[in-house]
Amino acid sequence: MKKNILYIGIALIGGLMAGYLIFGGNYNDTTTSATHDHNQESKSGEMWTCSMHPQILQPEPGDCPICGMDLIPMESGADGLAEDQFKMSKNALALADIRTTKVGYSTSGDNSLKLSGTIEENEKAVATQASYFDGRIEKLFVNYEGEEVSIGQQLATIYSPELVSAQQELITAASLKESQPALYTAVRNKLKLWKLSEKQIGEIEKSGKVRENFPVYANVSGTVSEIMVEAGDYIKQGSPLFKIADLNTVWAVFDAYENQVSLLKEGQNIEIMTKAYPDKKFNAKISFINPVLNSATRTVEVRAVLNNPKGELKPGMFVSGSLRLASRTKDDTIIIPESAVLWTGERSVIYLKTDPDNPVFELREIALGDAINGGYVVLSGLQNGDEIVTNGTFTVDAAAQLQGKKSMMNQGGEKTTTGHEVHEGMK
Repeated sequence: MKKNILYIGIALIGGLMAGYLIFGGNYNDTTTSATHDHNQESKSGEMWTCSMHPQILQPEPGDCPICGMDLIPMESGADGLAEDQFKMSKNALALADIRTTKVGYSTSGDNSLKLSGTIEENEKAVATQASYFDGRIEKLFVNYEGEEVSIGQQLATIYSPELVSAQQELITAASLKESQPALYTAVRNKLKLWKLSEKQIGEIEKSGKVRENFPVYANVSGTVSEIMVEAGDYIKQGSPLFKIADLNTVWAVFDAYENQVSLLKEGQNIEIMTKAYPDKKFNAKISFINPVLNSATRTVEVRAVLNNPKGELKPGMFVSGSLRLASRTKDDTIIIPESAVLWTGERSVIYLKTDPDNPVFELREIALGDAINGGYVVLSGLQNGDEIVTNGTFTVDAAAQLQGKKSMMNQGGEKTTTGHEVHEGMK
């Protein structure tokens, strides 16, 4: 009996040892293999993102859920970057057409200021033809704006009850001028105040007939720029009828920005070009600089008077002006293009490319001086040889906001939400 128990015990121990040898090693191998495979998978795994929406991160390739573009492997270039620096993919740079330029010292080759404006009527040469008595417009002899009129040309006829009475008074007083010369003189003077000429008064007196529809004649020669009445209108004494402009001289009116005002002075020569006559240049002098800034456009009106004897310059034409400036820049002056600058009210910022070999950018605040020839003089913030973004600046700024870096409107560097994150959180 004891021998049987001993044999059974030996068999159990042998079975346990055999099971350990058979299955124990395989378990350790399996665990080791699984751990190795898991680590290997973690090391080889990469994230995929959208070149236009870098906030999208997925563990496998596919389409962007926002724009539908193919996802690209996310670059791991954040290592070694400063706190305010960020990196963009080369694919994103190409798609957004982002270009950079190295800044350098100006050679002061083209020290000129460009302005844009329009041709306008010379308001000093615009006359208003008014009515000198009450009445009703019976007929207009000038029917469209732009018509040329000469001094003494009939413009309209007016029926005036007051003028009819005054003519009757003249005819009566003329018959009594020998006995009542004072009355006769007073009636004539009354008609002269209504701008009737000696010839017209003499005709009424000689004919002895009252003229019901009285003619209105042009006081000046020029171009009718505005017709202010229609046939049948009742008018009062002094009511404007027509505006007549003398276009032998016109105004070239330009808008100058705040930072350009210090470069302008009355009497400066300005060279004016038009699209209508691309091979012809008109020379003039600045005659007026508006002392009041337009708060809506942040510009100041600058005006020059142009001689226009042939009528080549038409009011409403677009023109450009060029002023040669006295050199205010030194050889060590840096001028950057307007497209590089982002304005935030009081601040002016640009994006600096900090790595010549990789698309790494950083926001830089700069101080600007005069605006010259499509660019700005840099007073501080940049050095010769710095590389800055000159095209696609707003796209770079958007990338900075999405990556939580300092940007034009985000000085603290907090990541901007796009709404996609909220949508993802609701799933």
